Amino acid sequence: MIGGLLNRLKGAFQGGEPASVPEGMRIYAVGDIHGRDDLLARLLGQIEADARSRPAQRNLLIFLGDYVDRGLQSKAVLDRLTGARLPGFEYVFLKGNHEQAMLQFLEDAAFGKTWKYYGGLETLHSYGITELTRTDDPAAFERARERFIDVLPASHLNFLKSLELFAAFGGYFFAHAGVRPGVPLHRQIEEDLLWIREGFLDSDRSFGKIVVHGHTPREEAVIKPNRIGVDTGAYMTGVLTAVVLEGTSHRFVQTCDAEVPLAATG
Repeated sequence: MIGGLLNRLKGAFQGGEPASVPEGMRIYAVGDIHGRDDLLARLLGQIEADARSRPAQRNLLIFLGDYVDRGLQSKAVLDRLTGARLPGFEYVFLKGNHEQAMLQFLEDAAFGKTWKYYGGLETLHSYGITELTRTDDPAAFERARERFIDVLPASHLNFLKSLELFAAFGGYFFAHAGVRPGVPLHRQIEEDLLWIREGFLDSDRSFGKIVVHGHTPREEAVIKPNRIGVDTGAYMTGVLTAVVLEGTSHRFVQTCDAEVPLAATG
């Protein structure tokens, strides 16, 4: 009863009925992984078990981006995401700003000096490229880029180049970072979809759909009338979270380094 009342209140805030997903569909939207393949493996196991215990006509897995950088297992994460899929699931992979950065380094070695300091170094190490720990020499960045091109599996590169900028199902819009208030969802630009914080996170206006996003880490999942934030800072906190959307309801599946109770901020 209480949950239904909260959903109705949220719908009223948005100026209409509560957001819902298409009938017969269940969506699992996974927050920022950031090189934590150990957490991803456990979370996928929990998601598979959850779906098995609650049969649905369609199970959809949406990954909200930032698979690489910061954590130490970026290569393993991409191995898993480009490998075998959970049976009975459809997959959608969104692009994060860290995937954009990885692609930029592959095009321009000079960008390594920037990428190195916000997580790229850990990604390179996961592929066995370790010499950049000691130098910012431009020639070293070029050598690292060339080595990276040599060792990067074609499946990883194709995956990075095929990532979507957003997805929409029912009353929900999925993007890595968020959206620009006042701009129609179909006219959002890549820079905002991958990077926005200011103006989006503090907005209380309706975006037309509930925006489900990552990008901005919090210790707990964030639930607002107009958005759901699912980045629980896996590489820092050891907590990886997915929101589960079905009908007009939402709940969470979560895995962590230690048994930490899940909470959400309103």
